Amino acid sequence: MAKVIVTGAAGFIGSHLVETLLKQGEEIIGIDEFNDYYDPMFKRKNIAYLNSYSNFTLIEGNIQFLDWTTLLQDVKIIYHQAAQAGVRASWGQSFRAYTERNINATQVLLEAAKNAKNLKRLVFASTSSVYGDAETLPTDESIFPHPVSPYGITKLAAERLCGLYQKNFGVPIVSLRYFTVYGTRQRPDMAFHKFFKAVLQDEAIPIYGDGQQTRDFTYVSDVIAANLVAATVPAAVGEIFNIGGGSRVVLTEVLDTMAEIVGKPIKKNHIEKAMGDARHTAADISKAQKILGYQPQVPLREGLAQEWQWVKTLY
Repeated sequence: MAKVIVTGAAGFIGSHLVETLLKQGEEIIGIDEFNDYYDPMFKRKNIAYLNSYSNFTLIEGNIQFLDWTTLLQDVKIIYHQAAQAGVRASWGQSFRAYTERNINATQVLLEAAKNAKNLKRLVFASTSSVYGDAETLPTDESIFPHPVSPYGITKLAAERLCGLYQKNFGVPIVSLRYFTVYGTRQRPDMAFHKFFKAVLQDEAIPIYGDGQQTRDFTYVSDVIAANLVAATVPAAVGEIFNIGGGSRVVLTEVLDTMAEIVGKPIKKNHIEKAMGDARHTAADISKAQKILGYQPQVPLREGLAQEWQWVKTLY
């Protein structure tokens, strides 16, 4: 039976993808190295019950050192979700982890993919961070990328590598630029997870700068839906798509919505603006709507309520 590979299978988005595919009866190989960028306990939790599926195989290992020739023999789709994430952590000493996990690992995967006879699609998880402070909002895919963080630079490099392998070797690539994904299993270093945790522990929420920055927040199930379509629609090959939540929201408004959900006022602690954070992000998703039929389903309030219920079970 043709198999599907998900890299970063124990991560925030990867684990949701694995779960959805397993429920559809797909034969899944999950790959994760369980590194310690954040507590691996969260990752173990993410996929704990998925191990009970007989159609799931988990490989613990570094993408750069796996036997890809053997692994890819009867694989039809690869969802490449594994990455070194985190905009603010990408400065300084830790940069090597970004070049290794975002650029080198992707190159190794692409090299193997060009010789994989049965591969129908490789869906690459890119990011809105490639745009940086985009000159046009909402931003469409033709805008010249201008990353403002070392993280964004490594993800753009990986995305460009995907383009090269598609052009030169016909690797069937699709790149999805995610805009601020949130929801259950969100990484502990991400804003909403941190905010809800602070509320539970009765601490002030750290706000970078004036709180007037805007983001296009995308619920994780919408991202999963986009991946599944990107892996099947013929016209998607070789294309890049923005995957956003469909509306741009000011951070202070998000905090007001959170306060309503948790039922109490939220204490805020303003700290200085972080290096590498884009001021505004907004996705023009018309291309994904047209070619993928992508339509975000989960409004922010509903998504936040789901994440809040999940965070309460964690702490």
